[in-house]
Amino acid sequence: MQTTVAKEIRFDGVGLHSGAPVTMRVTPAPANSGITFLRADIHADAADRRDPIVAARWDTVVPSQLCTLIRNEDGVELSTIEHIMAALAGCGVANATISVDGPEVPILDGSAAPFVDGILAAGLVRQEGPTRALRVLRPVEIRRGDAVARLEPSDTMEIAFHIDFADAAIGVQDKSLVMANGAFVRELAMCRTFCRKSDVDAMRENGLALGGTFENAVVVDGDIVLSPGGLRRADEPVRHKMLDALGDLYLAGAPILGRYVGHKAGHAMTNALLRELFATRGAWAFVTVDARTAARLPGAGVSPADLACCA
Repeated sequence: MQTTVAKEIRFDGVGLHSGAPVTMRVTPAPANSGITFLRADIHADAADRRDPIVAARWDTVVPSQLCTLIRNEDGVELSTIEHIMAALAGCGVANATISVDGPEVPILDGSAAPFVDGILAAGLVRQEGPTRALRVLRPVEIRRGDAVARLEPSDTMEIAFHIDFADAAIGVQDKSLVMANGAFVRELAMCRTFCRKSDVDAMRENGLALGGTFENAVVVDGDIVLSPGGLRRADEPVRHKMLDALGDLYLAGAPILGRYVGHKAGHAMTNALLRELFATRGAWAFVTVDARTAARLPGAGVSPADLACCA
């Protein structure tokens, strides 16, 4: 059956790029409503009559180099939604309303772990109505230079990723995981976003990454990890790319039964891949999930112990 959070969950932090304080609330939502974002600050000004609701859906994504950004027809935007979307997918939350009092989701520690912790502490409730999944029926692929993003048929959700950076602190990393039985929470949720110090310097010169710190991102400079405590996993960067991919794929509007392969890919390519999938006749179908299939979805069997074991 479908699920939503059992009660409101509040997160306080700053926007990664604005550096401005932001409060986000994840609240229960009715069955079949999916995931929606609400800009709580929009109607604070009585003269602003724009629609404050932005659907978390592949076709509301607009181009952005640094994060996943969604926008509604009135031009209302929400950015950096990928980590909360990954947490919702990884915990099996089908329906939720996410209220944010600004244009960015709080970055917190740069991973999905604080969101997962909040969701698991609040608990989930079952709702009337069966869960649907998006089954990939035949391969679909996007290529841009030497970067590749592909979806292939599979009976479960699997993510395989390859990255290759000149910085020795990152280098070449490969990882593949089946996203069932709490794998996301145990293996990926704690892994933080990463960047090179030179990129941070350039972003700040352009008024970006004002909320970024060595504590909410893994910052590297050549072969040195500048963030205190170093890496949480030896291959934390590629694991974070997998985290991002799960969040971006959840914008399909349902959990995916398929294998995602990313080779030097990112947010834009994953969204382009979803657009290609939905545009390709015979490549996909929505299916009603039975108990056997439900056991293979990302949120199946997740418990707080899965996150605690990795703290």
